[in-house]
Amino acid sequence: MNNLSNPSVIRLQVNGEAQSCPGGTTLPQLLTQLGMDPRLVAVEYNGEILHRQFWETTVMQPDDRLEVVTIVGGGL
Repeated sequence: MNNLSNPSVIRLQVNGEAQSCPGGTTLPQLLTQLGMDPRLVAVEYNGEILHRQFWETTVMQPDDRLEVVTIVGGGL
């Protein structure tokens, strides 16, 4: 069986690119799967900034749209 017909695989978009993850994947798990450090990013989830306190309980759903930006520190 391929992933296209497997209902336990979720299709979504991250930064405009098609991605997939297992059903039941939380946001921090997805970020880690994609090689991102959840401590160093901000996330827009389906058009809304998602506060960090909700990340652990946010489970990926089919056709979710995420924009993930890296937090950059710096100054003068």
